[in-house]
Amino acid sequence: MLDILANANIAGELLQRTSSTVRVQQIVELSLTPAFLLAGIGAIMNVMMSRLIWIAERIERLDVKMRDNPGMETPQELARLCHRRQLAQRAVMFSTAAALTICVVIALLFISAFINTQIGTVIAAAWITSMAFLITGLVHFALETVMAASGQKKAAKRDS
Repeated sequence: MLDILANANIAGELLQRTSSTVRVQQIVELSLTPAFLLAGIGAIMNVMMSRLIWIAERIERLDVKMRDNPGMETPQELARLCHRRQLAQRAVMFSTAAALTICVVIALLFISAFINTQIGTVIAAAWITSMAFLITGLVHFALETVMAASGQKKAAKRDS
């Protein structure tokens, strides 16, 4: 394999393009912003997952309660919780897609150092796609939190 690379002068060309410390340093600097965004998405997803787990456990408790009392009416809360779970799941899925797309952006930045072909448009498209996924995930997360808050207001009015 190395013979093929050496004969085709591919290895030498790759080393020449990336041997410059300055060039590699520039690529690392360019990849820092997406990497920090990736860390931020991870923190947000941690909160999203905590909410999703709480919702799933609450639905499970209501299901057990209804199984133990066969004549019991389905609580109104169950429909709201199922809708909230759907919103939270979508928020997590879109945020995960954003994180994966950001990983593609970082990989493309490093690949661009090894090839002559200009892939700036591909990198920009991947970045825009990741932002669209992130915005969509955050909108779903915001909708879930608004729905949770409105449910608490309705419960407080019923109790008073």
